[in-house]
Amino acid sequence: MKLLQTCRSTLFIILSVFAAGSLAEPGQAIATFAGGCFWCMEPPYDELEGVISTTSGYTGGEVDNPTYKQVSRGKTGHTEAIQIVYDPERVSYQKLLDVFWQNIDPTNANGQFCDWGTQYRSEIFYHDAEQQQLASKSKASLEELKPFKEPVATQITAATTFWPAEDYHQDYYQKNPVRYKFYRYGCGRDKRLKELWGDSK
Repeated sequence: MKLLQTCRSTLFIILSVFAAGSLAEPGQAIATFAGGCFWCMEPPYDELEGVISTTSGYTGGEVDNPTYKQVSRGKTGHTEAIQIVYDPERVSYQKLLDVFWQNIDPTNANGQFCDWGTQYRSEIFYHDAEQQQLASKSKASLEELKPFKEPVATQITAATTFWPAEDYHQDYYQKNPVRYKFYRYGCGRDKRLKELWGDSK
């Protein structure tokens, strides 16, 4: 009986590790950002030299292995996020932060663009002390030099379990380009980004 319980516990740990998202290999690192609809956060990072992969998923909540339906209802505490595996020798975490800010609305404390609720909140999830320090410094700099009047509402918190989203959400902008562009336009994302960042976006 004890052996069975031990096996079950070991299996749970293994599954939990894989459920946490992409595992970085030696020489690679992981970054996790939430910026509203995860479909829209993959493209700017996929374009970056040094980014190895992006995965859409859910993090920051209390329910194990949440589904899109559960998260979208706003009852699990999760937010839509992306997890990035990158080569720090080719792209810095600071660069990832710069791209993050330029692709979100930092002034919205309860969602992003047309998507409202904590499940669409913007948030930086740091994985170590260096990321925490860089994220905090980046936010402080933005608060000082921001090109908009509203306060910065984006939170910085320690990374928790990252649960990859369903397969049909991965690389959605590539699999369904027409629907993706229609959603992005209808949500007013690019219009709002231009209002916030001007031509720098």
